Amino acid sequence: MGQLFEALATLSVRVLAQAAEASVGHFRTRNGDREVDLVLERYDGKLVAFEIKLAAAVSDRDVSHLHWLRDALGDRLVETAVLTAGPAAYRRADGIAVIPLALLTAPGSRCPSRR
Repeated sequence: MGQLFEALATLSVRVLAQAAEASVGHFRTRNGDREVDLVLERYDGKLVAFEIKLAAAVSDRDVSHLHWLRDALGDRLVETAVLTAGPAAYRRADGIAVIPLALLTAPGSRCPSRR
């Protein structure tokens, strides 16, 4: 079920990114010890990183690679988030947003334009 959820989340982010003229990729270090599920590059070169977790609760372990990427990229990484199957959106004490996938795919959802 996790792979299906990840595929749906990836499709949702890619569709919204395309509407905002952004690109989406996957990040993995050469030796495979660090991985971030989705990295969105905005029109201005700034990045937004996403982890995708089927679980409703997000642990410190779930966000460890987002912390590493934030440390590695500095100000170029403007937002980090975890897409979950959980019921509510919130921001963790470490600043990482936790967003239910349903919020991205809800009818009437709109992607803000940069124009």
